[in-house]
Amino acid sequence: MKILVINSGSSSLKYQFFNMPATDPLTTGLVERIGLPGSTVTNHGEALKEVLNALSAKGIIHGPDDVDLVGHRVVHGGEKFCRATEITPEVKEQIKALFSLAPLHNQVSYTCIEVAEHTFPKAKQVAVFDTAFHHTLPDYAYRYAIPKSYYEDYGVRVYGFHGTSHKNVSKQAMAYLGNPDARLITLHLGNGCSVAAVKAGKSIETSMGFGPLSGLVMGTRSGDIDPSVVFHLIDQEQFTVAQVSNLLNKGAGLLGMAGSNDLRDVHKLADQGSKEAALALKLYAYRIKKFIGAYAAVLNGIDAVVFTGGVGENDRVMRAMVCDALEYLGIAFDEEQNKVAGGQIFEVNQPNAKVKILVAKTNEELEIANECFALFQPDLSH
Repeated sequence: MKILVINSGSSSLKYQFFNMPATDPLTTGLVERIGLPGSTVTNHGEALKEVLNALSAKGIIHGPDDVDLVGHRVVHGGEKFCRATEITPEVKEQIKALFSLAPLHNQVSYTCIEVAEHTFPKAKQVAVFDTAFHHTLPDYAYRYAIPKSYYEDYGVRVYGFHGTSHKNVSKQAMAYLGNPDARLITLHLGNGCSVAAVKAGKSIETSMGFGPLSGLVMGTRSGDIDPSVVFHLIDQEQFTVAQVSNLLNKGAGLLGMAGSNDLRDVHKLADQGSKEAALALKLYAYRIKKFIGAYAAVLNGIDAVVFTGGVGENDRVMRAMVCDALEYLGIAFDEEQNKVAGGQIFEVNQPNAKVKILVAKTNEELEIANECFALFQPDLSH
């Protein structure tokens, strides 16, 4: 089955092309700066045409009808979608109804779905939702301590995000450990950051909530902040709701503290003597450590902590900062392993440590392809 996986952002479109059941992609690609000044690609429709041209130029397909299935990453599935779902007119309407919960992300996904339907008219279209993996949270983890009517009438609850990534690396970790019942803390660290507590392959707690703002310090997002700050800025300082939203989502985090949302730049600034950059690094690591401690309690112990995402996979200094002084949990970091180890999944813990510290390369596109293939496998026998 020839599957094109589309992982779209507000100004980018990542893709991988699979001929499943083979799990190695035939090709991968990225279209960047969509709609930004100076870019020749003004919208996601043009981006998908570039993808089609690239696949044809490489001889992977001879035309759009060679694509059997297009898998779309959709950030928010609300309570309706807990698994990969074939896209129908009704499903599209339900995705559209969730725009208010993820205005930036779901609108882009919706656009890509409509463009893909036109570009690949014979292909089945499938949505894989970032929130789906966290549907296994128990009610005492996903409900907020407010009247039930707000949950029932307005959908106010914890949804969680980065689920496709957390699912992918937790599967890798369970296979690596040879333990399908493993208790894992998965750390997805990139421009957006989240933590999940995963027990026997199921998410039972996660740091992002109703939206992707809560939890860890991120590139431009504040993470957890006392709601009283919001009330104060609006009531006492005459901020508008839009100004507060812009501050916490786009002007906070590493960017707000250190002047850059790229952790590599923040390290450089700290090395050059910036006290605020050094503080940003400490705060970033400290927040992660707080969640590790909390989730160790939720899981009643840990078998492994798993780092993934652009920061988790590549930032050796941050991994060391996070794992410092956690011996009470059985976490013993190995500085030398951290410097030299590499591969799809590898350890950076001391040899006899009770808890494994793993670094795993996340592959959301492969996870999406697997879920799409599994959805239609029964059709292949007929």
